Amino acid sequence: QAQLVESGGGLVQAGGSLRLSCAQSGQSFSPPVVGWFRQAPSKGREFVAAISRNGDAINDGEAVRGRFIISRDKNTNTVYLQMNDLNPEDTALYTCAWAYRMTRSDSDFDTWGQGTQVTVSS
Repeated sequence: QAQLVESGGGLVQAGGSLRLSCAQSGQSFSPPVVGWFRQAPSKGREFVAAISRNGDAINDGEAVRGRFIISRDKNTNTVYLQMNDLNPEDTALYTCAWAYRMTRSDSDFDTWGQGTQVTVSS
């Protein structure tokens, strides 16, 4: 029904930055909470950040050490993930999903996007 589409990934050198976008399609609604997760081959899914409709945000995913900032454009229902000081360990498929409450648990999210690949070299 509803779909989330991620974009903005790509290849970047260590120390660089990327800005990921999570756009909504299929339904005209603003998810109460949108979260970003990532998963690399042979690794489990990691929580990155989440943000509520009102702008309350969680940016304390341990793997990213506060280098990433989540934001939300209430007019476009687009959620962004600004990623700074990237390192090769950040290489992963980044996906967004929505939930009904603020949470770090991927089991509480659904309507997952297909993801956007981030690759950090050297």
